[in-house]
Amino acid sequence: MRIYTRTGDKGKTSIIGGRVDKDDTRVEAYGTVDEVNCFVGQAIQELDQELFKDVLIDLERIQHELFDCGGDLANVMEKRELKLQKESIDYLEKKIDEYIEEAPELERFILPGGTKPAASIHIARTVTRRAERLVVKLVKTDSKTSYVALMYLNRLSDYFFALARVINCRLNVKDVEYVRSAKVFRDVKRKGEE
Repeated sequence: MRIYTRTGDKGKTSIIGGRVDKDDTRVEAYGTVDEVNCFVGQAIQELDQELFKDVLIDLERIQHELFDCGGDLANVMEKRELKLQKESIDYLEKKIDEYIEEAPELERFILPGGTKPAASIHIARTVTRRAERLVVKLVKTDSKTSYVALMYLNRLSDYFFALARVINCRLNVKDVEYVRSAKVFRDVKRKGEE
């Protein structure tokens, strides 16, 4: 099988339902989602298969959802069948809540890092934020752009933040607080606290 087509040699690329310049905001958006997926793949390889069995299942699920998200963003057909659904956002919210319970309480900003897999997840988080900004730009010019994709990316970056903290916690590595940070996180009562 040959993977090169030469059809993009003049700076154009095919999307679902048309052709656009390779620097089009739509291409930037789904290309950035692909970057996120790569960092997730990297983190998967860095995580202990037993200690993070639950996380690995979720990360593979997220990789599939990122493909769905990219496909939805690449689709300009009049009748769009979107693959990414709101249930994916609901699932992320459930996992975020679980991770917040598992990790130590947080009052201040933290530095990205700690362990190697947590650092990879922090990179995925920041690239997800970039993808989200590009989708916001896309929504302004194309009202048919999937708002589910926008909401998913917003929630996914929060998920990655919570996950990076859980990874460090399970590996007994403390997050490093930003030394000049004020207390920025609200006091949130944990389950069972009154």
